[in-house]
Formats: sequence, C-alpha cells, structure tokens
Amino acid sequence: MLRAEGLCHSFGAVRGLDDVSFSVQPGQTLAVFGPNGAGKTTLLKVLAGLIQPQRGSAHVEGGRRVIGWIGHQPQLYAQLTVRENLRFWASLYDASPSGELLTRLGLDEHADRPVRALSRGLVQRVAIARALVHDPTVLLLDEPFTGLDRVAAEALRRLLGNVMKQGGASVLVTHNVEEGTELATDVAFMRAGRFVHFAPRAGRGPGQVAEEYRNAIA
Repeated sequence: MLRAEGLCHSFGAVRGLDDVSFSVQPGQTLAVFGPNGAGKTTLLKVLAGLIQPQRGSAHVEGGRRVIGWIGHQPQLYAQLTVRENLRFWASLYDASPSGELLTRLGLDEHADRPVRALSRGLVQRVAIARALVHDPTVLLLDEPFTGLDRVAAEALRRLLGNVMKQGGASVLVTHNVEEGTELATDVAFMRAGRFVHFAPRAGRGPGQVAEEYRNAIA
C-alpha cells in the first residue's frame, strides 16, 4: 500500500534522508521515532509527494488523492469558518464533509466560528478533520497529538483505529515513544536520515520500545 525504496535527499551538506527503505501494508501503522533533525518530517513530505527525493522512489497505492496529511501547519483559512474550511477541502476531492466527523472531534458548537477565533487546540482538531474529510486510506501524521486535550486525543486515536480496521495504512512521526507505540504495528528509529532500527512491535510494550530507542540513538 505504501513503499519507499532507497530514499535519499540532502539539504546542502545536511542529509535529510540516507537510503531509507520500508513498506507499510493495509492495516499497519509504522511509528517513526527520532531526535530533532533526524529526517522524520522530510520522510513524510517525500511520501506525500511534497518533496521529490534526489534518489530512490516512494509509492502510495492510489496516489496523492488517498493521502490524509496532518503536519505542523494546519493548512486552514483563518478567515473562513470551520464548516467552510471543511467544505472547501472536501470539494478538492469531490467529497462532502461529514457531520459525524465534527461530532467525534467535539467541533459541533464551533462549526460556524472562523478559525482565527479558535484556540490552538481547537485549530488542531479542525486540522485533523480537514485531513480526514475525504476518507483517506493512507495517513501521514507529523506529531498529530501536539496541542490536543485528552478528549480530542482520544477521539483521534479512535478515528485512526477506524481507518486501520478498514484496511488503511499510516506512518506516524512523534517524539512521544509511549504514545506512538500504543498505536503502532511496526516501529522505526531514525537518526541522521537513516533507519537505525525497523521491526514489528511484536507485543513489546511502550516501556521496552522506549528503552530500545534510547539505546539505538545513544
């Protein structure tokens, strides 16, 4: 469903990606952990088609239309209401925004407010709704829980779980090893643009994965 082969990309003398290869099959979630500057966001941007790798290739079955992206920027129009933003993004995919999505993310009472009037946490909720509005089958998630309160974070976990149950695939980048491990079927540790570890989670708990991560990047 999602495959990377020998991805390489540099920013001047800095290597963002250095021969990265992996695949994610339907129903799988790959959690990628690594320190700042390890290349995690660059990897997601290459997978999303936002950056062309200098070497190697990335393939998403179904192309960019099946991708849901949650990144550091919400990609919302501040002057538009929540509902108007979702209608706009849905129209790009010939889709219709779901009222159920607003309800699940606790956005019903904010649907007709402009995004500029919302708190940071609510803006992040809208960004999640924007990413899911066209029912994507591949999710690329860059620190998606940042700024979310407990209720919204739990709603996001349920939504991600539903996508996986329906045969979707996802790549999740996060600094929070325990949080990422709970959602993952596979884990990868990244350092200096390379995968220094890639393996199925295979029943290992968050604590064990966190210890392995600390040892791998030490």
